[in-house]
Amino acid sequence: MFLAAIGCQVLSVGQDKAVPAGNGTKTGTEVELDPQLKLTRDALLDKGSSDQMRMNAANLLLTNDSAAARKILIEALNQSANVGARVAVCKALGLARASGDLEKVQNKEDFIEPLLGVLANGGSDIAGLAAEATLIFDYAQISEPIDKLIEDTSLPIKAKLNCVYALELRPDMRAAIRLLRLVDSPQEQVAAAAERSLGALGIPAGQDAESRVQIIEELERNGPEAFLSNLLIRQQAQMREIKAELRLWKGKYLYSFLDTIYGLKDDEAKGKFLAENLVDSRAVVRLWALEKVRESRVAPGPQKLPAELEPILIDLISDKDRDIRLKAAEVLSFMVELNSAERLLAQLEAETDEEVKIQLFVALGGSCYYDILSASTKRVPLEVRKKTLEWAAKYLAEEDFVKARRGADVMRKLLEQNGLTAEEVERYLGLLEQRYVRSRNDGDGALRGDLLSAMAGLCAPQSVHNPASKKRFKVLFEEALADKTDLVRVAAVDGLIYIDPADALRQLRKDFVNDSSATVRKRLIVAASKIGGKEDLGWLAAKLGANAEGEMAWQAMLSIFKGSAAPVLSEWMGNIFGDSGTIKLSKEQQIAFLEVAETKASAENDGGMALKVIEKLAGLYLGTGQFQKAETYLLRLQGSAQSVEEKDVILSDLMTVYLRWPKLGLAAKLVDKCLSEKDLDPNCGVVRSIDEYLGQPGGGAEPNSVIKALSAIEINPAASRPEWRKILDSWAARHIGTGGGEASKEAKKPDDGAV
Repeated sequence: MFLAAIGCQVLSVGQDKAVPAGNGTKTGTEVELDPQLKLTRDALLDKGSSDQMRMNAANLLLTNDSAAARKILIEALNQSANVGARVAVCKALGLARASGDLEKVQNKEDFIEPLLGVLANGGSDIAGLAAEATLIFDYAQISEPIDKLIEDTSLPIKAKLNCVYALELRPDMRAAIRLLRLVDSPQEQVAAAAERSLGALGIPAGQDAESRVQIIEELERNGPEAFLSNLLIRQQAQMREIKAELRLWKGKYLYSFLDTIYGLKDDEAKGKFLAENLVDSRAVVRLWALEKVRESRVAPGPQKLPAELEPILIDLISDKDRDIRLKAAEVLSFMVELNSAERLLAQLEAETDEEVKIQLFVALGGSCYYDILSASTKRVPLEVRKKTLEWAAKYLAEEDFVKARRGADVMRKLLEQNGLTAEEVERYLGLLEQRYVRSRNDGDGALRGDLLSAMAGLCAPQSVHNPASKKRFKVLFEEALADKTDLVRVAAVDGLIYIDPADALRQLRKDFVNDSSATVRKRLIVAASKIGGKEDLGWLAAKLGANAEGEMAWQAMLSIFKGSAAPVLSEWMGNIFGDSGTIKLSKEQQIAFLEVAETKASAENDGGMALKVIEKLAGLYLGTGQFQKAETYLLRLQGSAQSVEEKDVILSDLMTVYLRWPKLGLAAKLVDKCLSEKDLDPNCGVVRSIDEYLGQPGGGAEPNSVIKALSAIEINPAASRPEWRKILDSWAARHIGTGGGEASKEAKKPDDGAV
């Protein structure tokens, strides 16, 4: 191709006519060149040549052992205006180094000065290529010239930065040491560039000059071989990171494209789309489809996937791609209802990647456990379940904490139901116990907590082997109460409560109601709510008001109150409502307590307590705006009131209820009834309630409406009620602005219960 291009060029200029150099002038050596060398030079230097033609020409000249050929290349490097020619020569030198053809390059030292000239006056792009080209020389050959360029105060800063980059490219301990010293350069840009270059090489730049001296001494002490070895390791790590980032961005781009298509489809079409992509030839597409299946499973609400996905998903656990197998196993751990146990076991036994094996084991355990709990026909053979238990035992014994925890969890699940002999059960329980005892010496509290939690789960009511588990693990739970790790104490408390709730609560309330673990405290509150007695009310009451824990404690107290006798509630009425009561409850909590107390008093015929409860409830219902209930309880109190003073207080409260409800018809009836018995003066409770309400109305009837409703009451002419008329006129004057008589004439009698 190159010769054809050269031929075209020859035809265009004529066979006997010389081609001028790239800058349009003839050199003194032009007449001495043979025709072929001349054409090659012209292809390199002519600005009209293509990049490929210049590269071909530079490569031919570089392998030509004549001094004239080298002179042409050096001439090209020195032509600062001919960037294309400079680029071609730099690339040719770099290519010769990369291909191992440097031995064909004669007197390569001739290129040192022109390449450094490119570093001194070239732009960043061409200077970068020149820096790479200098790698054909040993560092000792160029270290001094580069240092001179860096120290030359007449050169622009970009030339010095080009030299720093050339040092960065050097896989040489001496170049790294030079960069470390340049960090202390008085020229800030040079110092910053040197620090960046060291970062790219993975070499610490140090905090100050003294620390950099120590780094240099350490490099020199370790020697060049150690430097190159460490540099290679760092570069390999960087390559892995670059490849991972490339895969990440490639995946993000593809995922975005697939997400867009997926989002436009309906549910049925989405299922078909997933099925198609789960068998795509590209691993990244299969991973995308698996992630969508996983997302659909963990999303809230019922999600039903097409039945045709089941065999595809199960097949993917044996995919040739390791990442696909891992993701498929993860997905199946969420889809335990699939009949995948046998295939999972087979792949687990054949798998070589440890991370994939763990995920396969988790999915297998979930599949077996689902089959055990399922009410439908069992699909997992007992033999598969037993082999899974053996895998659980194998992982349980591992030193790796993650594997041990996985093994314990699967073992717990598979031991909950029947299917094993007593000897087999005892063996696995013993393995759990042994691994827990061993874990007490390894310092991993999380593992101890998980192991003890698995043991506690086997003591729970749903475990068919809880009698054997309780017998074996109780002592371990009691000992674990002294453990400093919260997770361990939580598991110990769970285990003891499963074994004997009453005994556990009796034992734990002494020292653990204020445990540092909120979970332990909550476990005891829950236990007290279920089986607690009056002896638990004190420590529960001490927790009232402590955020969510306080509400839990109150609910537990209510539960205990409901199961207690009337004398217990009577005693706590004093604690809550007495003058020296130490229990502070909200009005809602007080009402809840009193409603329980009323039920107990009624059931046990405790009239005295019942009367106190009714009185308290009437006031609380009034205070919380539950006016209908307040009226009911006030009327009940009215029926049992003995003295005039008691009745007056009750009528006063009733009037307040009617005004705030508001039920002006009932308020008027109440006043009418009182007036039928006697005149009402300012000391009367009903009058005081009305007067107070009119002075500070709120949330009820309008004052004008109240006065008009009261003015509409028809008083028997035979009954003189001067005090009441005087009070009514006073209210009318204040709130309506007319005389009482005028207000009475304009008012209409309200209906019963009118608002």
